[in-house]
Amino acid sequence: VQLVESGGGLVQAGGSLRLSCVASGRFPSGYATGWFRQAPGKEREFVAAIGWKDSNRYYMDSVEGRFTISRDSARDTVYLQISSLRPEDTAVYFCAATRRSSVIFIPSRSASEYNYWGQGTQVTVSS
Repeated sequence: VQLVESGGGLVQAGGSLRLSCVASGRFPSGYATGWFRQAPGKEREFVAAIGWKDSNRYYMDSVEGRFTISRDSARDTVYLQISSLRPEDTAVYFCAATRRSSVIFIPSRSASEYNYWGQGTQVTVSS
């Protein structure tokens, strides 16, 4: 199974984008999906996560109310709607998935819990 992100781009502050994460090849069972981001010179950080069957959704504090994670199970696609963008949101956004039974319904904020990763999509927010 591979994860492929899309939807990034250059946007002005206050603008919106919708990022997509498509799983090519079906997971044989349930999985949780997370979005992480990494800005130049900074460590990768958790952004949002959604559990299997939309059991739980979590967000980092600075994006709460601006970002929304959702899933289309029929298409094996997870979306991250990002709105009210700020220059500090500029980063490469990565999609990640895990089938670990301990976290598929209560997704983790830790990157180490995810064992499938996409290549990332660049989001650049201009001021």
